[in-house]
Amino acid sequence: MPPSPKRLDLPSLLSSWEVGLRAERKSPQTVKSYTTGVTQYLAYCAAHGRPAVLDRRTLALFVDDLLSKGLQASTATSRQLGVRRFSAWLVEEGELDADPLLGVKSPKIDTKVIEPLVEEQIKALIKACAGKDLRERRDEAIVRFMAETGARAGEVVGLAVHDVDVRNGTAIIRRGKGGKGRTVPFGPQTGLALDRYLRTRRGHSLSDRTDALWLGDRGKGFSYDALHKSLAHRAALAGIEGFRPHLLRHTAAHRWLAAGGSEGGLMAVAGWTRPDMLLRYTKAQASARAAQEARALGLGDF
Repeated sequence: MPPSPKRLDLPSLLSSWEVGLRAERKSPQTVKSYTTGVTQYLAYCAAHGRPAVLDRRTLALFVDDLLSKGLQASTATSRQLGVRRFSAWLVEEGELDADPLLGVKSPKIDTKVIEPLVEEQIKALIKACAGKDLRERRDEAIVRFMAETGARAGEVVGLAVHDVDVRNGTAIIRRGKGGKGRTVPFGPQTGLALDRYLRTRRGHSLSDRTDALWLGDRGKGFSYDALHKSLAHRAALAGIEGFRPHLLRHTAAHRWLAAGGSEGGLMAVAGWTRPDMLLRYTKAQASARAAQEARALGLGDF
């Protein structure tokens, strides 16, 4: 008979793990995703009268409960991963002798085909940001920057003023996914939008007290959640349903390849290290791009 799982004060250890994740320079989004998984797992245990321990059976029931509530499979996978990473950390820290979740597989998820925004939708989104106040100029600069460079929302929020070189059309992403940095180029229209925002930013009450590029209204900063809310508002004004900021990354990737850009160049700019990630983001319009390329090749012209 296998030994009973070791009883630990998991809520207290969760706080210690969060400290460890921050020390490893994990992104705020990663920290939030991991810890949310464990927090929800512990809440599930409490709600169903199960002991707050880590074991395969309880984890499987937890994931099944998430799916039965209508959560996306990708979200359930993310929550499960948080619990598994927490379990592995407990072994690394000597709190557990062995990992009870070692070898547990992620739930199988269907690969979604995500359609990028079409040009008319991008223009409508930009038009929805029209105006001269700080919010409007900030949101237009963000939309243009993300739609052109494919930068992740967390990377955009983390930009500092000195990271952006408007004259040379470049921005430095200092902490991309996995802690990797890179330089991304942008064109004149995005540069113009950034310059207009930077000039407006000088009148903000926090302009001399923070190096953060993006600022909120009424003397506030600008967080990851604020970016999501701001762009969701612009998308609603533009009449775009089902919008998420990450859709701009898909759109940027498709537009790059459709314009004849190389896959290697796109991977470098977007911060991908594996070709399968590129395929995942550009799958929706692969056939359309292939048809366009075929017509340009004219292989049937004998």
